[in-house]
This record gives sequence, structure tokens and C-alpha cells, in this order.
Amino acid sequence: MRVKVFLMVFVFLGAICNAQETTIYCIGDSTMANKDNPNENPERGWAQVLPLFFTKEVKIDNRAVNGRSSKSFINEKRWDSVCKVLKPNDYVFIQFGHNDQKIKDSTRYTNPHTAYRYNLIRFVKETREKGAIPILFSSIARRNFNEFGTLVDTHGEYPMEVRLVAQELKVPFVDLQYLTEELEISYGPEGSKKLHLHFKPGEHPYYPNGKEDNTHLSKKGALLVSGLVIDELISLELPLVDMIKP
Repeated sequence: MRVKVFLMVFVFLGAICNAQETTIYCIGDSTMANKDNPNENPERGWAQVLPLFFTKEVKIDNRAVNGRSSKSFINEKRWDSVCKVLKPNDYVFIQFGHNDQKIKDSTRYTNPHTAYRYNLIRFVKETREKGAIPILFSSIARRNFNEFGTLVDTHGEYPMEVRLVAQELKVPFVDLQYLTEELEISYGPEGSKKLHLHFKPGEHPYYPNGKEDNTHLSKKGALLVSGLVIDELISLELPLVDMIKP
């Protein structure tokens, strides 16, 4: 009898261990990253709020870091730290581009058609080698309206390279550039300030001297961008969809 009970407990514990949690690793820059002091800081990365959209079956491991390009993320061994823990059926959300443009910083700049492209290819191939699933994202749009109220692109040829890599390697792709351009335009030149960090001096205690930031997201902006991501994941019909909250 004791042997039977022991065997039943052993099988039960083994089943629990084998029921591995799905992890989404997010790699990218400050528009995606977790922000310090969330109870005081009004800034949010869009991946910071992703857990709100998923069931407990999914763990969001947000490795995105402020100021990183695809190049510096690799050179600082941040990609290695993700790659070594990937397991089958995990996901890697990949969004770089904002800091790859920093032509005055040799530690971050990448040519969009060479180094940037091949860094993306590396992320994809090494993710797949671990049995995990890569998803490529184009960079979110900056709030950059001209005097005529037209939203003007600031990313140049980087988003095109993401699209090309996704097409050539048959990688699920979320065109956040397009989706967030539409979001910015829908709010208009003035209303879109609510999506970012616009505070007059004395308006918010975290920015006593005021703030005008058209790149990074407010909590409202991050929630809306994450909502766009969720809608696109649903349309891609990935297994991950079953773990999205109704």
C-alpha cells in the first residue's frame, strides 16, 4: 500500500514538473521596458503592462532595457542570458530600432541593411534552435506632427528591414509602426500628448520641472499599445491566444 501511494505521489509531482509555464521574453528598448517606481513614475513600457492581458499560465519576463539597440543588447550579453534559458514553446517578442539609429554612438548604431538586419536574423534563428517562437515587432511611432498636423516618420529604413526579415524567415510579425501611427493620428496633434509624457512645471510630482517626451509612453499610451499587440496576436492565431484573458 505504501509503495502504491509513493508511486501515485511521484507520478503527480512529475506531472506538475512537466506542465511547464509558457514564458514570453521581451527584448528591446525603453519603449518596451519596465520602469522604476511605478507607483510614482507615470512612464510605462508597453511590455510592462502585458501581464494584465494574459492568464496565470503565462509569465512575462521583460528583459527590454532603456537605451539598448540590437547591437548593445547582444554585446552586453543580454541576449545570451535570454537564449540560455529558452525552452520549447516559449516566445520571444523582439522590438529594436529606436537606438540602432544613434549614428553618433558607435556602441549602439547599426546600419539598417547590414548589422541591424543580421542581428534580427540571429535573434530569430537562435530562438528557433531552442524550440521557442520568435515574434518580430516594428518600432512604435514617435509623436512627431509637423506644422500641418501631419504625423512624420522618424524611423527611416529600420522598420522595412524588420518586415523583410519577417517575410523571408516566415516569422510572425506585428507592425507596431503602422498601428501606433494610426493611434497617434486618431488622437491628433494635441490629444496624442496623453499617450506620452507631457507635463507642465508643477503638474506632476515626478517631473517638478515639467516634461515633454514624444517617444516614451504614459500608462494610458502603454495600455493602448499593448491592446493593439493583443489584437494582432489574436489575428495571427498562435497557440498563445488561448492564454489571453477574455
